[in-house]
Amino acid sequence: MEDLSHYRRSYEKSELLESNIPEDPINLFHRWFHETEDFGGPNASGEEVNAMTVSTIGLDGFPKARVVLLKKYNEEGFIFYTNYNSEKGKAIEQNPHVCLSFFWHNTERQVIIKGIAEKTSEIISDNYFDSRPEGSKLGAVVSNQSEVIPSRDFLEENLKQLESEFESMVIPRPKHWGGYLVRPVEVEFWQGRANRLHDRIRYSVQEDYSWKKERLSP
Repeated sequence: MEDLSHYRRSYEKSELLESNIPEDPINLFHRWFHETEDFGGPNASGEEVNAMTVSTIGLDGFPKARVVLLKKYNEEGFIFYTNYNSEKGKAIEQNPHVCLSFFWHNTERQVIIKGIAEKTSEIISDNYFDSRPEGSKLGAVVSNQSEVIPSRDFLEENLKQLESEFESMVIPRPKHWGGYLVRPVEVEFWQGRANRLHDRIRYSVQEDYSWKKERLSP
């Protein structure tokens, strides 16, 4: 067994105080997102600032987390795109309660979002699919995401066939591929601080759609 107990660092880059936060979490998320971009950290280390972990409860009863890319956010929530027939798509169909999480290590921050996922409109999915590079469009068509396949060669041969089939043609969005909007019900912001006394502020949506703010013990 490898002992990792000596892996530690002190977090001292910023603070999260009630006197300096907005009334709703989307505005704070927007601020943190762009501060992380401006910091220059994620790109310098090969990370993507819009990379997030999506956690679902699978059909087998186990939670499962995977990294996807956030493609849009606004007052309604957070949008990402995937294959609806994938493992996560089937899990969301059965239980739309999901968790999104971001970890931006260069600004020593985390954001954890509990929310309810729903499919975006076909227009939103169509518009995003049309904006993708041709190779990414074909990848969405050729991949039966999460299904067992015999080999890498099988996948690449199918891709070659599709490239020939759709040469000089518009590639339509598969009906089983599209977006999810995650409407947040709770958003927690975590700012690393010295001596493990981290700042944690939780926003919880209320019946009148206002947001309740609370500080949590680290």
